[in-house]
Amino acid sequence: MNKRLSILLLTAPSMIVLLGVFLLPMLLMLLLSFQNDEQAFSMENYLLFAKDPYYAEIMWRTIRVSLWTVLCSLVLGFPVAMFMAQATGKMRGIVTMLILAPHLISVVIRNFGWVVVLGDKGWINEVLLALGLIKEPLRLLYNELGVVIGLTDSFIAYMVLAIATSLYAIDPSLSKAASILGASRVRTFFTVTLPLSLPGLVAGTTLVFSLSMSAFVTPALMGGTSVKVMPVIAYEQIMATLNWPLGAALAFLLLGSTILLVTLYTRLIETKRYKEVFSS
Repeated sequence: MNKRLSILLLTAPSMIVLLGVFLLPMLLMLLLSFQNDEQAFSMENYLLFAKDPYYAEIMWRTIRVSLWTVLCSLVLGFPVAMFMAQATGKMRGIVTMLILAPHLISVVIRNFGWVVVLGDKGWINEVLLALGLIKEPLRLLYNELGVVIGLTDSFIAYMVLAIATSLYAIDPSLSKAASILGASRVRTFFTVTLPLSLPGLVAGTTLVFSLSMSAFVTPALMGGTSVKVMPVIAYEQIMATLNWPLGAALAFLLLGSTILLVTLYTRLIETKRYKEVFSS
């Protein structure tokens, strides 16, 4: 049997499933986004986004929250990835298990746990009030801070594992050579470790940003009615007001914005000073 025909037959079932449950519904939603109330072809749903500053503000809020989530995940996750890269195999497995263990629990339950912790009567505010550091509870929920905390908790594992994978591949002798040549630990990190870990860093930041842009449950539970993001607005247009064309248009605007920003980011990183790292 021809090799190409064998590959085609092996991949055909998965391609059919992908076409039926993903590509075809996406195409139907795309066509729906170009319809008006009379089901005629129209660009008014997309023009509404351009004309109404309300939707532009929601898009910018979605991007802002996603960028803060990426930054928090990177700052908190990079030291953990460094520890994993330098740890023994047994310890590395334990840390990996601890990172992945929370994902065995539903994201809804984890978010409700954060609501208990960050609420006005949560233990953080209770401790700060007991120590006299604050006079009234801090508002840690139903704002962008609460959403960023919830999203960071949900997606930091992707950042840690992506960076750790790149760090595993770095030859330890490079750091030793830099130390012998007189480089401090800080300089070694910025001139050796960080550049060589860029593929993992780019993969982690791209994953976290994309997932944060499309997150629905966490913004809905921890942002409430105060923090509206694009996935929540698209859901409300489709399920609450039954305005499917507008909801579909908002969903595709979100998808397009995410793809555009991720593409610009990866191209900027891969074509500049460290492009040799990605070609190796």
